[in-house]
Amino acid sequence: MNSLGTFAQALGVAYAAGINLYATVGIIGLATRLGWIGPLPGSLGVMSSTWIITLAFGLYLFEFLATLIPGIASAWDTLHSVIRPPAAAALAAATAWHGSAIVVVGAALLGGSLGAATHTTKLGLRYAMDTSPEPVTNGVSNTVELGYVTAFVLLMWQHPYLTLLAGLIVLVSLIFTVRLIWRVLKRVFSGRWEPSRGFLQEARGTIANPPPSMRAEDDD
Repeated sequence: MNSLGTFAQALGVAYAAGINLYATVGIIGLATRLGWIGPLPGSLGVMSSTWIITLAFGLYLFEFLATLIPGIASAWDTLHSVIRPPAAAALAAATAWHGSAIVVVGAALLGGSLGAATHTTKLGLRYAMDTSPEPVTNGVSNTVELGYVTAFVLLMWQHPYLTLLAGLIVLVSLIFTVRLIWRVLKRVFSGRWEPSRGFLQEARGTIANPPPSMRAEDDD
């Protein structure tokens, strides 16, 4: 593949690593061993090692189980704020390693930034979900996340440009979704949220200064 295609693959790997580092490494390695993708560009060939695949999926399984517990999930992803972005930059550089120095450095810089963006967006969603003290939401989220990362990584090797573009559109949509969720949660927790007027339902709220007629009715 040409340098531009390799660059797009490098950013795609960083994008996925920002969401889930261990799943990304394990899926790339396993897919290469099974012949679904490949050959891997740059220095990524090491991912097809049995030891790397086993370690990656072992860490992912531990992460999956740990993040089923509200509170622990947020703490885990907060800790990975210092792990995923640098790892995303390193994987992007490794993907473009056999390219020119400009491509390698550019992949590392943009890959680290993209990994930070996907990780931060996921972290915002995780904090929002952890306001609900039950493991079902986190379990569903983990399953959807694994499916998304798997599909993204496999498609990246077949259609790098379209896959990266689609991923960026999803990322921007999620950023706006997270902002909206947190605005609603802030209003709920501050006591300033009122349900919208629905069918055959009046909006409920407290009137700070009721008119004299209403006070007279209450006195009666």
